[in-house]
Amino acid sequence: MSESPDTRSLVSASSQLNLMEIDTIDDKEFDIPQVDTPPTLESILNEPEEEEEPFILEDTSLMNTESIDAHSCETSSLASSDSGDRTHLKRKRKTLELHTAIHGSVLRHSILKGISAQIVSAADKVDAGLPTAVTVSGVIVVGTSHGLALVFGKDLNQALRLCLGSTATGAEYGAVSALSINHDCTRLLCGFAKGQITMWDLANGKLLRTITDANPPGSAILHVKFTDDPTLAVCNDSGGSVFELAFRRVMGMRTCDSRCLFSGSKGEVCNVEPLHTPPDLKDHPITQYSLLAMASLTKILVIGLKPSLKVWMTFPYGKADPSSIPQLAWQFVPVQKAVNPVLAFCRGVTVHFLLVKKDDSGTIHVIKQRQLQLDCDIISLSWIDSRTLVAVDSGEKLRVVDRPSQEELETIDMAEVQLVYNSSHFKSLATGGNVSQALALVGEKACYQSVCSYAGQIVILGTKSAHVMTLRSWRERVDFLLKQERFVEALSLAWSFHEGTAKAVLGLFGDPAKRKGVVADKMVEILFQYVEHSLKKCPEHGKIQVMEQHFLDVVPVVVDYCLLLQRTDLLFSQLYGRLGENCVARGVFLESLEPYIVSERLGCLNAAVMKDLLAHLQDNNMMDSIGNCLVHMDITSLDIQQVVQMCWTNQLYDAMIYVFNRGINDYINPMEKLFQVITPPLRQGRALTDEQVVMGNKLLVYISCCLAGRAYPLGDIPEDLVSQVKNQVFEFLIGVHSADAGPDEDMYPYIRTLLHFDTREFLNVLALTFEDFKNDKQALEYQQRIVDILLKVMVENSDFTPSQVGCLFTFLARQLAKPDNTLFVNRKLFDQVLEFLCCPDDDSRHTERQQVLLELLQAGGVVQFDEGRLLRLAEKAEFYQICEFLYEQKHQYDKIIDCYLRDPLRKGEVFNYIHNLLSIPGYSSEEKQCVWNKALQHIQELVTLDPAKSADLVVVHFPEEVGPIITQLQDDHLVFQFLRCLLDLREGPHPQALLKLSPDLNELHISLMCRFAPRQLTDFLKSSQEYRLEEAIQITKQNQLHEATAYLLEKKGDAHGAFQVLLKTLKVKLCALTEGGGAQQRSGEECEGGAVLRRVEEGLRDIIALCHRSSQSLNPQQREVLWFPLLEAMMSPQKLLKGPDARPTSEALKELTMNVLNRMSSFIPLPAIIQRILQDPVYGKGKLAEIQGLILGMLETFNYEQTLLETTTSLLNHDLHWSLSHLRAVVSKGLHPRQDQCNICLQQYKRRHDSPEQIIVFSCGHLYHCHCLQRKGRSQMDPRLFQAWSCYKCTSSQGGRGGDRGALETGRGRNTSLAQTSRTAVGDVKKVFVETTLDPQQSQSWDQLRSLYRGPSRLAILSEISHCHGNEKSGLLNPAQPGTGSIFHSENFQLKLSPPPLVEE
Repeated sequence: MSESPDTRSLVSASSQLNLMEIDTIDDKEFDIPQVDTPPTLESILNEPEEEEEPFILEDTSLMNTESIDAHSCETSSLASSDSGDRTHLKRKRKTLELHTAIHGSVLRHSILKGISAQIVSAADKVDAGLPTAVTVSGVIVVGTSHGLALVFGKDLNQALRLCLGSTATGAEYGAVSALSINHDCTRLLCGFAKGQITMWDLANGKLLRTITDANPPGSAILHVKFTDDPTLAVCNDSGGSVFELAFRRVMGMRTCDSRCLFSGSKGEVCNVEPLHTPPDLKDHPITQYSLLAMASLTKILVIGLKPSLKVWMTFPYGKADPSSIPQLAWQFVPVQKAVNPVLAFCRGVTVHFLLVKKDDSGTIHVIKQRQLQLDCDIISLSWIDSRTLVAVDSGEKLRVVDRPSQEELETIDMAEVQLVYNSSHFKSLATGGNVSQALALVGEKACYQSVCSYAGQIVILGTKSAHVMTLRSWRERVDFLLKQERFVEALSLAWSFHEGTAKAVLGLFGDPAKRKGVVADKMVEILFQYVEHSLKKCPEHGKIQVMEQHFLDVVPVVVDYCLLLQRTDLLFSQLYGRLGENCVARGVFLESLEPYIVSERLGCLNAAVMKDLLAHLQDNNMMDSIGNCLVHMDITSLDIQQVVQMCWTNQLYDAMIYVFNRGINDYINPMEKLFQVITPPLRQGRALTDEQVVMGNKLLVYISCCLAGRAYPLGDIPEDLVSQVKNQVFEFLIGVHSADAGPDEDMYPYIRTLLHFDTREFLNVLALTFEDFKNDKQALEYQQRIVDILLKVMVENSDFTPSQVGCLFTFLARQLAKPDNTLFVNRKLFDQVLEFLCCPDDDSRHTERQQVLLELLQAGGVVQFDEGRLLRLAEKAEFYQICEFLYEQKHQYDKIIDCYLRDPLRKGEVFNYIHNLLSIPGYSSEEKQCVWNKALQHIQELVTLDPAKSADLVVVHFPEEVGPIITQLQDDHLVFQFLRCLLDLREGPHPQALLKLSPDLNELHISLMCRFAPRQLTDFLKSSQEYRLEEAIQITKQNQLHEATAYLLEKKGDAHGAFQVLLKTLKVKLCALTEGGGAQQRSGEECEGGAVLRRVEEGLRDIIALCHRSSQSLNPQQREVLWFPLLEAMMSPQKLLKGPDARPTSEALKELTMNVLNRMSSFIPLPAIIQRILQDPVYGKGKLAEIQGLILGMLETFNYEQTLLETTTSLLNHDLHWSLSHLRAVVSKGLHPRQDQCNICLQQYKRRHDSPEQIIVFSCGHLYHCHCLQRKGRSQMDPRLFQAWSCYKCTSSQGGRGGDRGALETGRGRNTSLAQTSRTAVGDVKKVFVETTLDPQQSQSWDQLRSLYRGPSRLAILSEISHCHGNEKSGLLNPAQPGTGSIFHSENFQLKLSPPPLVEE
């Protein structure tokens, strides 16, 4: 953003604003587009509210004027009775609570004791009344409830200078409701609760003006504010209007002209705030416009009073709580090297910011900035500096918020202040309370006149005191924490000042370096105080752990801040010397250095501290800490031999290597020492210990670092030593013998040791090293030399495993395959390795040898072999993965199938291989055909291996070959498994691709299922439809599977034949039961008898289900043919059961017989059943007691059904009566139209009784002329001469066409309402009820109404009754043993009836 010359001069003149802290905010980010012709104030005032609902108070009882206490005091705090019930504002009586975090105490809270005392004294002695308003400039003015204005000085004594007005004035004008002082502190404006305004001369206390006609009578003055022009002021009254007051002096007469800026009839304004310019910014280009911000209940307006009235911007609040108070606050803020005014405004919890600026072309821009979200309802908002806001919430907590970071710095509880509220003025109680409900509700929490900000100070008025809040300087904030002995927080706060991250900073000026120096000196002072305090507070007696914990809380903090300040001299001289006087503190200090050394924040220690550190750690056996510290320290000042010996003795190998490397530039000695440990056990073939394995791994890593030019364990080797170190390491590794070699030592001991320790990792180290050998001739010579040694060591010795030999040749193959390869390896060696790996006489390590050879081939070694010879050796050695690799190279994919089938470990993978090759594109049709043929050739082997996967393969790739495949399969069980996988949905992996086989194959499957899975046959017959019934019946009959035969006969339509099959099966089972139950059962036969009884129950259940299904379509005679033979079959075996031993079986059969009677009673008349029972010898010749249970059961069932029928009928009658009466009451109610005009022609309807026109009012509130609706086609005549109407506006908004009523009623048939047609002819008022369509909101309300008045659970009761007895008669013979799970069959079931709900008419 470019600067205007005026702006640059303003920046240079702005000494009060700290331009060192200007934010780099892109003010174009929130720029609002310019309009060609900005709106005028008159156009805004006259514009209609867009779809704005009228204000509805949530609880109208709160605004009942009868409940307002007219005698209540006009100014009060939270306990005031004129502010309504503000239970959410109840405060807790306690002292001021400071919430400090890392920001410390930001505000200094002071009580203006002189003013507070004189306020109380004036109220007692001169009846001044309670304080109502306050304003601050060069003086402090407090208004009272009895019309006085008390003027106090701002000196230390706060003396009362003037007492303006009198109690007589207060009796006439009411309480002082608003105060304002002009910019030079010469004039005072006082607004009163009854609407008057007075102007006073603050120099002599003279009354200059009394203004009584500035605003309409009967309204209180809410705000009166001077602008920067001393002859111009604005006022805001309780009617919501804003007026401009222009002061004139003509011929010695003081006058005041009033002009209405905003009328309360267009939206009530409850806050105004003119822009006041600081003295050093009086030439700012914005000041010439005399800006004024006004806050109504729905939006804020920014207008310019000069040179002519002009609206600059309007901004709506959005959704807000109706009880929240709008807040406005101006402040000049530096943004991008320019200082411009920013308006902060809010209503509720969100604070918005508007930046006003003037560009080089003279255009005014109002730009929306980032908003601030708080978690409280704000009742007061003020700026205390250009970056910090102070807000008071509805709980009377004062919150200090940093605007750029939106961080809350401090919260202070102001409950003890007893804040003064201006509720009585907003309710205009002094003039009769003639204000709107909305404004009165806002006034509940209004405290505009109780909080005043001026020059970085905020004055707060309480009922008996006055308070001032000011920012603390940075030193005060730090010292405040020090006084409370909160040293850690003080240091943290001071460091934020040092780094420039602190908020609300006051008192730090100058360039950044100077500011940092000042804060650093203060931090050093705090560190000394902290150390002295910790030594003083250290417990002299007690456990050592307590003392250590005490210093553990102190020492790390001291060390940390010394390092942050880069004052290690201070740390290791004065502070260490002072802490060293305490032995515990000294130990804690030394141990605390380790994390800083390891993180390399502390790299250089002086010799004395380093010596003390190592000695302390060694004395306390903290060897790991010594090792961690040594590898990060400069050890040139230490005794190298002593340190090396200590490291070797305590197994600190990393530290030892580091000391050798950095101390004396020796890179060979560490390797010699490690080789001396791991070589002997490897040479003797012993297993290495864990410690030796760790040393071997460190050795490999160390060699890798040296050859790569990196230091171990971290860092880099100096550049001038990199080449020298590489050569030394190579020469050491390829040495023929070690320095202290014995006579039996093998050649090249170091390479041999590394190969035995971990061949693969050592070769990886060499491979990484060879990557760097590009054009270095000497390095290439080393490379060839090492390769020759490796071959000599491993090929000529038999003590290496095939895996180790394979690793070597894989490594060589990769090196030889490189395009820039310079290595030479004899090809005969690869042939020897091939013979070694494919040796058929050695069965050990078969998998290992195959894997090694495969890796060798994949690494490029295939070019080193004759492929034909390689393939023959692989087949001979049964290396099928090698064969697959070679066939893959030759594109002989069909032979790979043989490899899979011959490999016992990978047989199961052949299915995926065949499927992928036949499915994935990229293979030629010839190749796929070869694989297809090969798969068919081995199909029997595949099915034997896995029938499910074979079936899946056939479904996807061989659907036409099912018949030949089954013919090819020899084993019947194999065919059965294959067909089951093809036909069973549960077995197929791809159900969507299952085949539909021919009936012959389905019948073959049925035949095989009869042999191998007879229990699953019936389920298959039910799920499949691809077989022929006659053939299937013959198959099941041949295999004597009666249940399946019965199912097929029933499916064919021969229910009687199915019944005979099942009945015959049941009789066989009953015969077996009676034979087993007639004789004396031994204990071993009880289980068998129980199994027979279960089989009888299962057979009976099946035949009952068949009879039940068949009886639906049979006549009574045919039903008797089914049910009576079944009943006879169940009763006849009971004749054979005699004696006490047969009693359990007889009781079981009787119970089963009762079940048959229970089920058949739904289809057979009860007299016929009783007659058949009495004719049976078992029951007919017995006593009446034997059939008493049956007869009583029938009677109880009859009574139950009769009661249920009567109850259902009563419920339906009651519900019908209630529904009709309620519907009648609803349709009889009158309808209230929304408007008094037709919604089609927009003409008002005539209310005269002599008018012949007809009007139609719908339940949605819309009104029409009858002829207008007829013209639009919204009427319809039904056959009963009933004229139906539909609302034109509602149906049009729902997307329906004018004449498409049928479609509309089809889609929303249930959402109907009633409309009323009224004929306004003379003496004739006619109502016609018609149907119309509801909108979604009305539909939802109607559904809620219906559910509210619906009978309790009656619909559920009737639904369950219908569900349970929809297809049969309720003929339970024994209600105590129900046949279903319904609640109505329970013994404890009771119908609990209730009358229909009452409707209040």
